[in-house]
Amino acid sequence: MHLLDGNIRTLSILRDGYVGDPPQNINSYQDLLDYLNKLNADWVVGMKRVSPKVLIELLEITGREYCEFLQSLDPFADAAWSVAWAGEETSQNWFHIAREYTEKWHHQQQIRLAVGKTHELYTREFYLPHLETSMRALPYHYRNTKANENEGIQFIITGEGGGDWFLFFEGDSWQLVSELQKTPISKVIIDGEIAWRMFTKGISRPEAQKRVIIEGNYELGNKIFDMLAVMA
Repeated sequence: MHLLDGNIRTLSILRDGYVGDPPQNINSYQDLLDYLNKLNADWVVGMKRVSPKVLIELLEITGREYCEFLQSLDPFADAAWSVAWAGEETSQNWFHIAREYTEKWHHQQQIRLAVGKTHELYTREFYLPHLETSMRALPYHYRNTKANENEGIQFIITGEGGGDWFLFFEGDSWQLVSELQKTPISKVIIDGEIAWRMFTKGISRPEAQKRVIIEGNYELGNKIFDMLAVMA
């Protein structure tokens, strides 16, 4: 139901220029969250009247139009909606589209988790793009955490679709880089099967801690448990 809502709202607002329920008095990040949570909840209540068969048919119809619309966008033009969880006030369409991919990915994986069929989305083809996008939240997430000049943190997500990400502290801020020139002061190793759940509020902190290894500076590494790559 929520995935269908995303298709319909994107087409209605961005393609057709129709905003049926515009936000009112959005003065903070929390105001935006409250607005989105109410939109989502209202939609799910109404859609309880729809059968699974009709729901799947609507997903197929709107999904096709939704993908065609995204393909029509200039990837380097400014997006209508910024990727707020990465700290951006203005984002380009390529990042907006990547963010949309992570939404589709993690909600489908939630369904798959419920029925024990998660393997298909853990492949490198499908999981790595999700992680590449989500890990772009790292510099913003660490913005209030300081380190010495040129120190770095390495994040390793295990499994077929996993990889390595590096944060580098330079000039009073963190940068996401492809490699570090010296040994990281903290190394965080995350079980690939729970990484996406950590970043989407899908697993408790105590459960996540059982499947994460932190080497070196524990305080720096431990901050990863608070990172979100969704509006939540």
